[in-house]
Amino acid sequence: QVQLVESGGGLVQAGGSLRLSCVASSTTFFRVNSMAWYRQAPGTERDLLASISSDGSTNVASSVKGRFTISGDVTRDMVYLQMDSLKPEDTAVYYCNGMIRTAKYGTRDYWGQGTQVTVSS
Repeated sequence: QVQLVESGGGLVQAGGSLRLSCVASSTTFFRVNSMAWYRQAPGTERDLLASISSDGSTNVASSVKGRFTISGDVTRDMVYLQMDSLKPEDTAVYYCNGMIRTAKYGTRDYWGQGTQVTVSS
């Protein structure tokens, strides 16, 4: 079983910054193909924010481009999300996602437990 563990969420004032981290681990063989960050506010769908592939190429949603930056090393099973100029509407639970291959289940999505980000006005 692959686990994704996020950290770095919390409470911040509007205009502030936070950096989220996510690391994938397992006791058995796995390979990460890509990693991504999503967020979900109460009563809304889970939205893709940014992704990074094994070759280092990244994509960032237009809604957060210029404020959020994804980085990391997929080959080392880690991804980060730098969030700057935070706004109250960025308040949500942020989830790490990995498209990961294992011997038992092939390639499938894995999710972290989520980390709360709250931006006060």
